[in-house]
Amino acid sequence: MPQSAQRKTLVILRKPVVGLSDTALAQFVARACHASKLKGTVNVLVTGSSELRSLNRRFRSKDQPTDVLSFPPGVGFVNGLAGDIAISADIARQNARKLGHSAADEIKILALHGVLHLVGYDHDRDDGAMARREAALRRSLGLPLGLIERSGQTTPRSKSKAAGGGARATRAARTR
Repeated sequence: MPQSAQRKTLVILRKPVVGLSDTALAQFVARACHASKLKGTVNVLVTGSSELRSLNRRFRSKDQPTDVLSFPPGVGFVNGLAGDIAISADIARQNARKLGHSAADEIKILALHGVLHLVGYDHDRDDGAMARREAALRRSLGLPLGLIERSGQTTPRSKSKAAGGGARATRAARTR
């Protein structure tokens, strides 16, 4: 069995997406983690915009929905946890419709973006490193244009610019 299939990924599809099962998303996230060299367990929640808005407000003090949030593990969390990713199925559907691909592909694009944040990339500060890595991984994983790539951004963007026509993707820190 390939190493990527051995990773443990918990996926909760609180808001189902046509053409995407929890098993398929877990397998994709395992492949994305392997390709990006992220070690550890990643948990993924696919939910609605209202819940992403609540998380964005709580962890980033931004009272608006967003497409994806990444939460690296805090100090003292379970050994082997790489982090958590929360994705808005609502925004994913909107973006997919605008861009002409499936909502399932859009969820995978958002998951890949979240994984890269867990690796430590930060598109607001890395002079295009995350954009280049995302583009390469997107191609190798067979995905359409990625978040940063489709926004036309290869350098840090202003804090107010939206990613992919939806709300801004970001890395959120766990707080206690």
